[in-house]
Amino acid sequence: MNLLISDAWAQAAGTPQQGSLMSLLPLVAIFVVFYFLLIRPQQKRAKEHKKMTEAIAKGDEVITNGGTLGKVTGVGEAFITVEVATGVEIKVQRTAVQALMPKGTIKSA
Repeated sequence: MNLLISDAWAQAAGTPQQGSLMSLLPLVAIFVVFYFLLIRPQQKRAKEHKKMTEAIAKGDEVITNGGTLGKVTGVGEAFITVEVATGVEIKVQRTAVQALMPKGTIKSA
């Protein structure tokens, strides 16, 4: 009758598995790969962006995260004033600045 179903027999108690350290090795390796490919470069970019936003001065030409190109006319602690057209100024957070542009970019755009 047991042609299709095999009997389940109790197994003898064995010794604990050896090499528990070896079973953690792939997990540690994956973490190291994630650190060097994802975490470390992101921290480096964040540090560079913070340094760039702290260095913004009056007269710099910037691009915001929304893609607005303008010239910095006022600098505050957390906000900067950007002139996007003649007589049109907007206030944006310092962290909303995506990049500093070379001088003369507005004239050539």
